[in-house]
Amino acid sequence: MERIGIIGSGRAGSALGAALASAGHPVTGVTARSQASLDRAARLLPDVPVLTPAEVTARADVVLVAVPDSAISEVAQSLPLTAAQYVVHLSGAHGVSVLQPTVATPVALHPPMTFTGDLPDLSGIAFTATAPDHARPVVERLVKALGAGLQWVEEEKRAQYHAGVVHGANHLTTLLAQAFAVLREAGVTDPAATLRPLLAATLDNTLRSGHDALTGPIARGDVETVAAHLAVLRGRTASTYAELARATVDLAAADGRLERSTAERFLAVIERQVLEQDRTGEAPR
Repeated sequence: MERIGIIGSGRAGSALGAALASAGHPVTGVTARSQASLDRAARLLPDVPVLTPAEVTARADVVLVAVPDSAISEVAQSLPLTAAQYVVHLSGAHGVSVLQPTVATPVALHPPMTFTGDLPDLSGIAFTATAPDHARPVVERLVKALGAGLQWVEEEKRAQYHAGVVHGANHLTTLLAQAFAVLREAGVTDPAATLRPLLAATLDNTLRSGHDALTGPIARGDVETVAAHLAVLRGRTASTYAELARATVDLAAADGRLERSTAERFLAVIERQVLEQDRTGEAPR
């Protein structure tokens, strides 16, 4: 089993360290500077000594650099790494180039999930990794010990990978915030209760079937309903709805679910609404 050292006891580093320890990998040291970090390390890694970065590095085979993205390069360069070690960061946006130059084997290992500060259940998570070929057995062994899956992304595709994750996860929150506001304006007092069963079914179906799971007025070819929606929405929400409706029309037309004439009617309605908003100069809200 590889010895794990953790630089940074934020939510991700301490949680992942605790998961690796539970899986049998010895965690030999952790760094912690703030009181919150010290408390988190004490809770999740109670038997792991809090050490200096140099001490953590000296005791580890795998050095986990669990710091903010902007600090990864500087922190990694400050560590007394050796050619026998692996240096691993957890950023989704960066590949291994952010760790260069380094004598250690560089690894980018991203867990696409939100850490809450508690011990996570990583089974079913699909980590995304970028690393030299000779590092793959070690990375696969670490991830397998966590009961998680693993997918590989090339260095030049890391930004594209992270854009997909952010667009699918973070922007979903923005979309729902807008939907909640529209429902409240319509008099719905608990938008979450209204949307929860529909969202749960849609998410599950889409994860299994992709855009074949699409339902609603565009999938049915109901141009008048979309026109009515666009007529009552305002500001930024109207812009978001129009852009997503346009993309949905393209998807439904591409796989033959919409006749071309119907798709053109949808696009004409959407474009008319966008032009009207531009003409009135209404400020997004």
